[in-house]
Amino acid sequence: MASLGVEAEQEPLLGHSIPGSREWDIIETEEHYKSRWRSIRILYLTMFLSSVGFSIVIMSIWPYLQKIDHTADASFLGWVIASFSLGQMVASPIFGLWSNYRPRKEPLTVSIFISVAANCLYAYVQVPASHNKYYMLVARGLVGFGAGNVAVIRSYIAGATSLQERTSSMANTSACQALGFILGPVFQTCFALIGEKGVTWDTIKLQINMYTAPVLLGAFLGILNIILILTVLREHRVDDSGRQCKNINFEEASTDEVQVPQGNIDQVAVVATNVLFFVILFIFALFETIVTPLTMDMYAWTREQAVLYDGIILAALGVEAVIIFMGIKLLSKKVGERAILLGGLIVVWVGFFILLPWGHQFPKIQWEDLHNNSIPNTTFGEIIITLWKIPREDHNEGPTGCPVEQAWCLYTPMIHLAQFLTSAVLIGIGYPSCNVMSYTLYSKILGPKPQGMYMGWLTASGSAARILGPVFISQVYAAWGPRWAFSLVCGMVVLTITLLGVVYRRLIAFSVRHGRIQE
Repeated sequence: MASLGVEAEQEPLLGHSIPGSREWDIIETEEHYKSRWRSIRILYLTMFLSSVGFSIVIMSIWPYLQKIDHTADASFLGWVIASFSLGQMVASPIFGLWSNYRPRKEPLTVSIFISVAANCLYAYVQVPASHNKYYMLVARGLVGFGAGNVAVIRSYIAGATSLQERTSSMANTSACQALGFILGPVFQTCFALIGEKGVTWDTIKLQINMYTAPVLLGAFLGILNIILILTVLREHRVDDSGRQCKNINFEEASTDEVQVPQGNIDQVAVVATNVLFFVILFIFALFETIVTPLTMDMYAWTREQAVLYDGIILAALGVEAVIIFMGIKLLSKKVGERAILLGGLIVVWVGFFILLPWGHQFPKIQWEDLHNNSIPNTTFGEIIITLWKIPREDHNEGPTGCPVEQAWCLYTPMIHLAQFLTSAVLIGIGYPSCNVMSYTLYSKILGPKPQGMYMGWLTASGSAARILGPVFISQVYAAWGPRWAFSLVCGMVVLTITLLGVVYRRLIAFSVRHGRIQE
């Protein structure tokens, strides 16, 4: 599958021109083409490392937090988890606006340096005598702030590719991001072999163990990333046809560059795409959150079984997403981005509809109180514990099943395992399709003008969705159960499909809208 991305990238915008001719110079020289794609691939790597920075410690945050500060509770854990998305939400428009007026190297280098510093802080949070949990909160928030460079990456790739190349490039970007989310926990698992004690470097008071080694690796990779950006990345901007454009980001001007085409951006399409992107990420964030408590309630899995089986399911969905990202590049050339987005939403709706409980078989009831075995009514942090808390010392899991304090367990039919797995596969198809198509369309709607600020708002809306999705599903699921929770999600998807239908004709490329290119 990886060869599809390379093949698409190796399709230069040179037409049938002869090197040295005037037409060749105006469209793109071979040197410019190679430099442009080297820069884009560096940003693929940056996107990969950004997602690794989030996922590489996600499995160990809770035990590490308990180790360094015994006053930390489940409520505080929720803030630690959410701080990444909060930081990214704040930073994205800032870095995006910065990239509109200055060379992209500047916000990229600064953002990665912030992430490196934050990872180093995370490695030292056990050193202070008190308030350790607040240092961890700040560290994760700053890692998220550094991850705001996603807006710069997307705006750069959108501006450095023609309409013909855009979908393929955005799919590659999403594939790199998905790989980062998949491999992050794998790296964490490898470092678990070091153990909690690890080794201590007394001179600099650095303890290298299963909790700190992943972030130290992240810091090292971040430094390498900065070096690559400073030495390899060059500013490139092309119009929708692939011709070089003048822009303030360019370090050198060329007499062959064309002016950025003038025209107004369709703000209705911009707002609609932001809403679509928010809903798409909101729905997947709530699905990721509900997987563990749902399977524990429905199938009486122990915590240990849930961590193992659900981890395998989510990893499989990640692999499925990468395959979808690769296949979409071919499919979009035949049916178009809007049709794939609509189809993806329909598949997601079918996935959640299948999850609705039917029949007369009920889940096993857990009559004995067991904390953290399903979503409680209290805090967001306790939801996170159900996903990532690893049993410690005592391997007696206690009673399993659907807790009797959740009244809906007594009258709601169970969701069969075949239902759940079928739904997961469908959502795993629909989500990546919608994800990559939404911001591919967004970049085309914005056109060849600097997109940093707009991409910043898009990334911020996605970050807000990742914060609100888990909160929404936790409250509805705990109070009313899966029937109401998934019915509301189905209704939300129907409204989203309706919105897409209303604005469908407006979701076209800037150059197509202004009559410069035929669709």
